[in-house]
Amino acid sequence: MQNTQQKPVRGRNVLRYYMRETRRYPWVFGLAFFATIGIQAAELIAPLYLKKLFDILATHSPSPDIVNKLVVLIGMFGLISFLGWVVRRAQIYSLLYLESRVIADLYASAFDYLIKHSYHFFISRFAGTLTRRVSKFAMAFETMMDSVMLQFFPTALFAVGTVIFLFSRNHILGIALGIWVICFVAFQLFVARLRQPLRTARTEADSRMVGALADAISNQNTITLFSGSTHEGNIFRRVIGYWRTTVMRSWRADEFIWSALGVFMLAINVGLLYGAVIFWQKGLVTIGDFVLIQSYLLVLFNRLVSMNRELRRFYDSFADAIEMVEILELPHEIGNVPAAKPLKITGREITFQNINFYFSEARPVLKDFNLTVKGGEKLALVGPSGAGKTTVTKLLLRLYDVTDGSIEIDGQNIAAVTQESLRDAIAFVPQEPILFHRTLMENIRYGRRDASDDEVFAAAKKANCHEFISVLPEGYQTFVGERGVKLSGGERQRVAIARAILKGSPILLLDEATSSLDSESEAMIQDALQNLMEGKTVIVIAHRLSTIMKMDRIIVIENGKVVAEGTHRELLKQGGLYQKLWSIQAGGFIDDELVADEEFENEEKDSSEKESE
Repeated sequence: MQNTQQKPVRGRNVLRYYMRETRRYPWVFGLAFFATIGIQAAELIAPLYLKKLFDILATHSPSPDIVNKLVVLIGMFGLISFLGWVVRRAQIYSLLYLESRVIADLYASAFDYLIKHSYHFFISRFAGTLTRRVSKFAMAFETMMDSVMLQFFPTALFAVGTVIFLFSRNHILGIALGIWVICFVAFQLFVARLRQPLRTARTEADSRMVGALADAISNQNTITLFSGSTHEGNIFRRVIGYWRTTVMRSWRADEFIWSALGVFMLAINVGLLYGAVIFWQKGLVTIGDFVLIQSYLLVLFNRLVSMNRELRRFYDSFADAIEMVEILELPHEIGNVPAAKPLKITGREITFQNINFYFSEARPVLKDFNLTVKGGEKLALVGPSGAGKTTVTKLLLRLYDVTDGSIEIDGQNIAAVTQESLRDAIAFVPQEPILFHRTLMENIRYGRRDASDDEVFAAAKKANCHEFISVLPEGYQTFVGERGVKLSGGERQRVAIARAILKGSPILLLDEATSSLDSESEAMIQDALQNLMEGKTVIVIAHRLSTIMKMDRIIVIENGKVVAEGTHRELLKQGGLYQKLWSIQAGGFIDDELVADEEFENEEKDSSEKESE
């Protein structure tokens, strides 16, 4: 079993995943980066021509030469602005390409890692919440990249450029603006960090709300049958109440920040204008400088206000991404050992040696469990609920790893072979099969994805599901609905059996494979299962003992241990748990069967004696 201890996830973990995918497109990122610099250069240079324009207007009378100079200045202003527009188009198109590719890569990489987590991982979490985490992780990149390339980086460039140009006109005004920008940005970063716990709490509350909603929707039928709509509504309202509390705390923090920023901007605007008036009186600044200052300040204020809004979106996206990164940083519970080799099937023999398994030490599931299944043997596992029967199959499939002991197939420890080769060697038909929301053809072909249509048809006929499929309007192209809800339980079971038949693995596991069938369907499936079992090592979990009377051997499990084994008749004669279970299911016919067995054996004995005489 792998080390699955969760390490703390920080911002740099998120950035590492995003940078890894972004580095795959260096030329596109480089184009966006330098285009951003070009845009800011244009927006800083263009107002300089406006300054010169207003200086001429303030100090000269109209004349042909002055008009020509003004036209040239206007033309230069227009040209620089147009070049900025052209470069912005290059920036936007490069960002569109970069973000779409990286988001697609993030979706794919998150899916690849998520789907390899263990069975225990998935049964412990809401599917809706996991889906949302993957989506938010990928889409958060768009928000964060837009924030950096369209807000933070351009604002930083423009602020530095504004301070430099203003400093070149008047050192004191430039220094004052520089100090103000540093204080403004530092304040935003400070309050943004203080607000981060509120963002995280809001994100968690949002996930809880989505999880509660998904849980209720997936159990709508149960809610209806148990008249639980009011009860579930109250539960959901409590979740919404918690969500609203976290949102209000976050919004109140935002309002405080906006109020403080308004005071900051008012102070610097009034201060710079007042200082400019003082220096104008001394002949140190011109009317054009007033225009330049206001042009820069208007753009800078707009950028800084937008930056505050973007900081909120940026950190919200950070919180969204961290939820998924926690999963990406969580080691897989079940994994291949280094240098794992493919499983080689020779004799199809399965051995459980000194198996101990438990979720908690106080409640062991299997204790000192030993069992050998010979190659080609048809073996059944029976016992009361909770005895550990299904756990045996899950351990064989390596959905869980054993706590102690080992499981071997043909002398190979399954923990030392690749998971894919192990599961390729085993066909599993669960008690409650779940189908993809795809066509019947695709669901059956999932057993062997390179199978031809004719092979799919043949498997469906052997599983006795070809008949009901053929009468459907779309036939094998019929979509079965989410989890196969458009089919009856028996139809889903037969499709699952067809999938197992098509897979053709040398080892077969059946977990009460006929439990969802009526008597007529069960009779048809039993014939199909007999054909499916030919030449395979078979382990059947059975609650209905009548379905496993013809097994080569029956193993009785109680409290995680093997307590008896033998054929059906041998176990009935031994008495004990199997006889008790059979008596419960067979009613009063158990004694009659034992009497009939004795009479049959006596008749055979008498016949043998007469022949010997």
